[in-house]
Amino acid sequence: MALNQDYLGKVYPPSPPYQVGREKLREFAIAIGDMNPAYHDVAHAQALGHPDVVAPPTFAFTLAMRAMAAAVFDPGLGLDYSRVVHGEQRFAYTRPLRAGDEVTATTTIENIRVAAGNDILTTRSDIATVDGDPICSAWTVTVARGTGGES
Repeated sequence: MALNQDYLGKVYPPSPPYQVGREKLREFAIAIGDMNPAYHDVAHAQALGHPDVVAPPTFAFTLAMRAMAAAVFDPGLGLDYSRVVHGEQRFAYTRPLRAGDEVTATTTIENIRVAAGNDILTTRSDIATVDGDPICSAWTVTVARGTGGES
């Protein structure tokens, strides 16, 4: 079944607050093979002007994915998650995400289209501190293979 075009522009409520932890950032950096000392060493990060270690840029996807679940699993949208592949990801940062930040993410459905028989969904998750200070926006393109145009 094709995605519900009425959901274009829909904004979902903010995700529950998430406390960015120093060890989570270090574990993520190790998992992606990035040994940049700003991700591992507090003193190094502080020497760069940060209060604590910073997150690798792609760490924001872990936060965006939690928030995107509201859209992806919204039955009214009609996305068949069993056919989903990750199509694309990009980020735009206002400032680095850092250990100690308490953040939420708000997801918006930015685009819904059909291409080559596939449903293609673009979401934007705006990540900010619980006080409302923006940190970054993460755009995710999700492809549902072979569902575009079905009725």
